[in-house]
Amino acid sequence: MAGKVSKKRLKKENFFQRVYDLFDKYNRALFVHCDNISAKQIHACRQDLRAHDSLMLMGKNTLIKAALLKRLTKPEKHEADFEERSKTWTPLDKMEPLMKLLKGNLGIIFTNHDLTDMKDIIDKHAREAPAKVGAFAQSDVWIRAGPTGLDPKQTAFFQNLQIPTKIVKTQIEISADKQIIFEGAEIGGNEAALLQKLNIQPFSYKLKVVHVFDNGNVFDAGVLSITSETILNSYRRVISHVASMSLEIGIPTKASAPHSIMRVFKNLLAVTYESEYTFDAAEKLKNAAAAAPAASKAGAVAEEAPKEEPKEEEEDVGAGNLFGEEEDY
Repeated sequence: MAGKVSKKRLKKENFFQRVYDLFDKYNRALFVHCDNISAKQIHACRQDLRAHDSLMLMGKNTLIKAALLKRLTKPEKHEADFEERSKTWTPLDKMEPLMKLLKGNLGIIFTNHDLTDMKDIIDKHAREAPAKVGAFAQSDVWIRAGPTGLDPKQTAFFQNLQIPTKIVKTQIEISADKQIIFEGAEIGGNEAALLQKLNIQPFSYKLKVVHVFDNGNVFDAGVLSITSETILNSYRRVISHVASMSLEIGIPTKASAPHSIMRVFKNLLAVTYESEYTFDAAEKLKNAAAAAPAASKAGAVAEEAPKEEPKEEEEDVGAGNLFGEEEDY
């Protein structure tokens, strides 16, 4: 019995040491849900991660927490391994947020590379999965219009789900698209049976990122979907709002200055058309407008304005001493 206990203890100490070293080596991590994931998927994912000098840690949360807590806690003199730990121990406060994240069936992918590259590796190992009765839908599921290949005897499956059908060449054909499953809703028996008959596997199972850890900061998984274009579009919207507000309240800013200058230029250009005043920039713009290709004359000929009839001269009836002017007597 003593031998079995010693092996178990040795295995635990080796795991502690492995986790202990990981927190020192890596600064970034992805926390992933491992529900409904096969061992083959995890094995393939681990192989790709090793090629990028990254690895996936899976184990009991209590053991990982204990190893992390030991790494974060400063060695005390009363501890058996005080001398050994005190030689190499350094504060690692940036790892403290990990303690709160270790909940549920989680795996931790440690890396020092770009986290979006790690997510691409995870997504690559997704596998298709059928709809299971009682499970909650990962996404909306639609049945598209078109032939099904099923014989007319199986119309009951479609009628139960109120899917419009017709018989074409002794086969059932769906007349219009129909949504039969909604995201987050529980999957019923009729829906699952119909999808199985149509050989549709609407869902996929993969490691799902739930938290992102980067040098002591914890983010939602949504940050991995942010691209350079997304950031630029956000800046454009903010600058547009600032410029609009500045122009409305009359307080100039860097965002509104180009618009204000353009407005002034347009006003000056309008003045040059109505007066003899001009300047170089206005002349260049006028010359460019004059050199532009003429518009099609076909529409102008078709829409020729009717000639105005000459108006009869009105008889001057006077103002009737409206302003009280004195008359000569």
